[in-house]
Amino acid sequence: MDYLSDLNPAQREAVTAPPGPILVLAGPGSGKTRVLTRRIVYRIDQLGATPDAIMAVTFTNKAAREMMARLDNLQGPEQTERSSLRSLNIGTFHSLCARILRREAEVMPFTHDFVIFDEADQRSLLRQIFKDLNLDPKQVQPRRVHDAISRAKNELTDIETLVAESYFQEITHRVFERYQQLLLANNALDFDDLLQYVVLLLEGDANVRGRYQARFQHILVDEFQDTNTAQYRLLSLLAGDRPDLFVVGDPDQSIYRWRGADYRNVRRFQENYPGAQTILLEQNYRSTQTILDVAMAVIDRNTGRQKKELFTVRGVGERVVLHEAYDENDEGSYVVDTIAMFTLSDAYDPGDCAIMYRTNAQSRALEEAFLRANLPYRLVGAQRFYGRREVKDIIAYMRLIHNPMDQVSLLRVINTPPRGIGAKTIDQLLQTADTLDQAPVQVLISLVEDSQAAMFDAFSGRARKSLLDLAEPLSRWLGEKDRIGLLDLMDTVISDIGYRQYLDDGTDEGLERWENLQELRRVAFDMGELDLTLFLEQVALVSDQDTLTEDQNAPTLLTLHSAKGLEFPVVFIIGLDDGALPHQRSFDDAESMAEERRLFYVGVTRAKDRLLLTRAFRRRMAGPSMLSEPSRFLLDLPPALIDGDLPGPHNWIGTTYRQQTTWEAPHKKPIEPRFRAGMRVRHPVFGEGIVISTQVDFDDEEISIEFVDAGLKNLVASMANLEIMDDA
Repeated sequence: MDYLSDLNPAQREAVTAPPGPILVLAGPGSGKTRVLTRRIVYRIDQLGATPDAIMAVTFTNKAAREMMARLDNLQGPEQTERSSLRSLNIGTFHSLCARILRREAEVMPFTHDFVIFDEADQRSLLRQIFKDLNLDPKQVQPRRVHDAISRAKNELTDIETLVAESYFQEITHRVFERYQQLLLANNALDFDDLLQYVVLLLEGDANVRGRYQARFQHILVDEFQDTNTAQYRLLSLLAGDRPDLFVVGDPDQSIYRWRGADYRNVRRFQENYPGAQTILLEQNYRSTQTILDVAMAVIDRNTGRQKKELFTVRGVGERVVLHEAYDENDEGSYVVDTIAMFTLSDAYDPGDCAIMYRTNAQSRALEEAFLRANLPYRLVGAQRFYGRREVKDIIAYMRLIHNPMDQVSLLRVINTPPRGIGAKTIDQLLQTADTLDQAPVQVLISLVEDSQAAMFDAFSGRARKSLLDLAEPLSRWLGEKDRIGLLDLMDTVISDIGYRQYLDDGTDEGLERWENLQELRRVAFDMGELDLTLFLEQVALVSDQDTLTEDQNAPTLLTLHSAKGLEFPVVFIIGLDDGALPHQRSFDDAESMAEERRLFYVGVTRAKDRLLLTRAFRRRMAGPSMLSEPSRFLLDLPPALIDGDLPGPHNWIGTTYRQQTTWEAPHKKPIEPRFRAGMRVRHPVFGEGIVISTQVDFDDEEISIEFVDAGLKNLVASMANLEIMDDA
């Protein structure tokens, strides 16, 4: 059993524990993936489990791939067919639930070829609903309603039991009901539906529940602290009365409460399975002891947690640096200059460095600093590959071919590339489909079969011709989709619609967009064994971390939330000012403040060798730049471990800029605002949007804009290059 030889005592205890409910509390960098993979092998090798009876659940496709790669390395070529790991059920909660729903579609209110709507599709559907229900998005934000719907689904609250005790809740109830109707009309599910429908299926049918309990006899769960109510209920239903349930997590790293994650599920596990064995993994293989001691000093202030004593054999390491900048621009320059110094001294490569921050808006000053220095950087969580316009266009075509009921995809592609199909023609098409109780695609196919049918009298001859420009190739693709491969189908679509000519307009941007499509073709080629259904499923479930490439030797810029599961030799955490980190929204809520502390803890424990913390004497929060107070988390840091001036218990009179700067910046006459709420604007990258709010900051104007495709963005007027479309 060589796979046990390199385990420390706690890891070995976890891997070789007898079957039953087991809770592994794994500190950061403690080798939890190693424990999970070795547990699977041990379960098969020594405890007699068959691979197809094992279900291992992760939270990202990247984590699932890493687990499978490690298992392949452990298996070796001499393994028998009986112990082959190919039949293991490894994947994310959502991907595993999608498989179950396709298998059980006969008893569900959708067919097996359902599509999964991503966030952009969901927002598009909400915009349609707000228009249909005559709701004003300025009075009730669609994003807020969508969040409420998602929370309800994660808490397994259905429409009938959703209490409407306020105007907002009443609006949410109405939108929720219509939202579900339109999802089913499109033969589509959102991410939350994947979980909720499986839970309802298992709760409602004892025979089906028994079948899946017999199939998934051994369940392993990664990042258990990030499970929500629906996921916890799903695991309980699959585990049954005699659970062989092996869960690994760390409540101290639970940072996704805003999307339904509940670290208290760890406590519920202990309560629901009182005989469960609890094992602590405290040896850290990532960080120096100084970094771990700083991390423990931060997290130990949270109450009601099981304390862990993190230790490492990597040595004490360098002290943590605390730097005080004048403002966010000075902060950005410090980060860039420090990375340049590390690089010039051959201490680290640029790609070894990561800069983390609380909110995406904080990346602006950093990006400007890198641009001024003419240095490259990688921005995580920006426009994802699968969120780019040209990629979403072709995927929408593929989804429409896969599921002709998908009206959202039809409306995206109906005039892309332009076919001269106007809004009036689209409305007539939808009305005709509604009158005939058919999907709009069915009406289009009828147009191919008989363009002079009475149902088309409402369309002008020109409108019919424009619709036929889409209907004729679509009819052909639908007939070919089961006869040709995935890549051939994609190439056929791109060729038939003349998409290369549409994209490649001779500009660098056009060439880049065409290159993005070539990358999508490579994805389809790499997935050559998958059919159209599985290809679209994998594309829909991909996450930001799944698209993070490792081939660019440049510093990584990312939020603290995006940093979960990653590690870097050098980590900068910027913005350690009250109101930024912890965020000002957490000031009046103890639970939110505890999560902010966990978020800082996660950031600290991403660092392997060096940790540098920065804050600013003046910081722009929501409006003009003003004096900022240091983060209260800095008060918890042990002075002996810090290079720099720590703040005092009430203020930071002894720090650099408070000592050296005794005057305010000279008064300037504020500029007049150019933009106002409700104004329609166009951005060269993000497209059309509506101004939500604007704030003058003396010499510039900050604007919040809800873009049709890109969502909410905060921009600076002097750099945004916005075109005012109308001043409604």
